[in-house]
Amino acid sequence: MRIIGGEFRSRQLMMPKGVEIRPTQDKVRQAIFNIVRDMNGKRVLELFAGTGAFGIEALSRGADFVTFVDNNIRCIETIRQNLDSLDVNEIRYELIRANAMSIMPRISKEEEKYDIVFLDPPYHEGFSRKSLINIDDYDIVSDHSVVIVEHFKKDNLTIDLKNLVLETERRYGDTLVTIFRRAHEQTEDSHISGDV
Repeated sequence: MRIIGGEFRSRQLMMPKGVEIRPTQDKVRQAIFNIVRDMNGKRVLELFAGTGAFGIEALSRGADFVTFVDNNIRCIETIRQNLDSLDVNEIRYELIRANAMSIMPRISKEEEKYDIVFLDPPYHEGFSRKSLINIDDYDIVSDHSVVIVEHFKKDNLTIDLKNLVLETERRYGDTLVTIFRRAHEQTEDSHISGDV
């Protein structure tokens, strides 16, 4: 797996040994960053982080700070090794070994909120829907935030949320990338969907 843009472009990332993960394909990751665009100065939260590829890509493209959350110690150790290999300053990231479903109370106590939240939970277990509701309930996102969910195409994320609104949905084979924004930040081209 490699970084596809920014300061660390083309650098390889290590994968955690003995852990079943489903890394985001390069073309999907590139498409997500094409949608998000400017990463400069952003605070990013990556839930179900796995290799940390999304958060590291965000740092490579200018994100100010990334919080990586995963409940598997091997994943956390691999993310740390990847960050160390790139000489990323420790003031730019935080590693949390925790269940993404139970970390919200802790995160919500932080003074600063996140501009971008990315989650790619295990397929077929309802984590996408539950995590999205959790994020909305704890309101951990900034006024100009984007929440990106990578999930199985049959997962239904049509949910009545208080703070987030569906903006766009893109399909890549069996994978859907669904993007939400703060309700008052909904753009004119919202509710656009497409297949790739």
